[in-house]
Amino acid sequence: MPSSTSPHPDQRGVEPHPDLPRNVNGGVDYEPHPENSITISPARAAIQKSIISLYSGSASENDMKVYAEQAIYDDPFSYCDTRYKIAGQWFGIPKLFSKSETLATEVTASTEHELVWKQRQKYTFAGIHVSKIADSLVSLKLEGQEPSEKVVYHKDMWNSKDYSHGGLGALMKKLNGDKLTHVTKPPEAV
Repeated sequence: MPSSTSPHPDQRGVEPHPDLPRNVNGGVDYEPHPENSITISPARAAIQKSIISLYSGSASENDMKVYAEQAIYDDPFSYCDTRYKIAGQWFGIPKLFSKSETLATEVTASTEHELVWKQRQKYTFAGIHVSKIADSLVSLKLEGQEPSEKVVYHKDMWNSKDYSHGGLGALMKKLNGDKLTHVTKPPEAV
């Protein structure tokens, strides 16, 4: 890991807590409806495009630049507390999946420091060619001013589930985040 990388000093303090998207009946609805997507600025659209490219398995140093050096990535399987560790996750997608494609998105919120969208992603596992579709709520906490905002917290909640940061599950997520870079070997320049 690059020696200049250190964890975010206020990890819990920058975690986004978006309102869960609701359907017309009031139930939680993570299925994206692109026709309902709100309009966002070109700078925010560029951030979203980079993040979607990462989900699609085409990790690049340029796409990783949307993250601050002390950014956090948090999903059901991993918790990363630096941009370099986050790169380990994204550079690992092509090793685990033969294909990862974004089927639909719907931007639900764009506030001063947050960008939120619903996303449907289809993952095809390498070797066995079995596909899995996941609907998720992607929440980005942003710092700085447009057009140079950076992601400081990327939270991905799958299939209407949030998750705690305690116990054995949290330990496994942190271990995955800390150690995956040894396997995926992202460029140190990220």
